[in-house]
Amino acid sequence: MAFTSAIHAGAGAMQPEEEILPGIHIGLRVALHAGHAVLADGGSALDSVTAAVVALEDNPLFNAGRGSVLTTEGTAEMEAAVMEGARRRTGAVGGVTGPRNPVLAARMVMERSEHVLMVGDGAMRFLRDHDLPMETADYFVTERRRAVLRAELARRAGGLEPARDNAAKHRSVGAVARDRAGNLAR
Repeated sequence: MAFTSAIHAGAGAMQPEEEILPGIHIGLRVALHAGHAVLADGGSALDSVTAAVVALEDNPLFNAGRGSVLTTEGTAEMEAAVMEGARRRTGAVGGVTGPRNPVLAARMVMERSEHVLMVGDGAMRFLRDHDLPMETADYFVTERRRAVLRAELARRAGGLEPARDNAAKHRSVGAVARDRAGNLAR
């Protein structure tokens, strides 16, 4: 049976700065190849989407993991979710800072807990107890995201409404795959 995969790095109408477009295209190719390679080797759809999203989370040009949009306090509070069709499982995390790859945190919730969603401090305790690789808060913050935050805070200080339009609210990453056995994951 054939397999397939797809990725995205923003569900909205992204308008990235011209100077980072080549890096975004390279990052997309790297992520797509990571997921495709798993499927080509006979791997599962779940392993494929995990590999693809890890590649996107590791790239500071995308709004996931390293390079996430910052809160008004200047921190990256991340979220992630995974779903596996074959076994009808899902796992998610929210409001977490520390997991190097939030998608792996979501997968850990799915595979090692009785929960579907874990958030905040309770999620962080669970993830540390299960030895998920962690990074310091500074790892996730990039100068590009600091500049965007400074500009937004200046807008608000000037009495203007937040600049978060509909397109800006949909700039995360994702992947979907169908493996050789016909199983789906996202």
